[in-house]
Amino acid sequence: MRSIKHWTPRYVCDRIREMVDHRQNPGHPWLTRESTKLLPGLLRETDVALEFGSGRSTRWFARRVKKITSVDHDEKWYQDGLRRMQAEDIRNIELLLRPADVPEEQGPSSAYVRVLEQFEDGSVDFCLVDGIYRGSCALNVLPKLRDGALLVIDNVNWYIPCSSRSPGALPLGGPYWDHYWETFDKLTRNWRKVWTTSGVTDTLLLFKA
Repeated sequence: MRSIKHWTPRYVCDRIREMVDHRQNPGHPWLTRESTKLLPGLLRETDVALEFGSGRSTRWFARRVKKITSVDHDEKWYQDGLRRMQAEDIRNIELLLRPADVPEEQGPSSAYVRVLEQFEDGSVDFCLVDGIYRGSCALNVLPKLRDGALLVIDNVNWYIPCSSRSPGALPLGGPYWDHYWETFDKLTRNWRKVWTTSGVTDTLLLFKA
């Protein structure tokens, strides 16, 4: 049985606010409202972008960057993405279908994470990590990012200890989700970060030092 301890009056208000925002902005990525307000000013039309976990965010990003490669493991989601790309005549998206072919702890060896092999080190301007094998993707994309590149991690409160009030947040001083996230956090410790929250979930923006 799922816990309902987080259903406080404050959480209910946060949840309603988030639902209203999603309805009023049906084309926006499912990230925190604060992050979607910041991103248009941070993305550039010359950016080479990469996304783990496709969806409506893919087309939103495609309108703001030069090219985006988006990876998904779900056949239905992938096919829906292809149909929407064609219907909206968006031509700067490379949509890839890659299976969840190994256990989570073996993520770096998966076909999904190995999409990174097609990118040279320092060649990616923007990356969103919002799919499966999230820790492996976040860690292994680091050398692919150019200096100053923007990396966005959704639901970050699930993986890195923090003081967030969002449900499922790992408490400060506690363990990381796994060793991938612990290593990731150490390697990005000196990066500039903007941690955003809706009270329902958290989105982290990092700028490569």
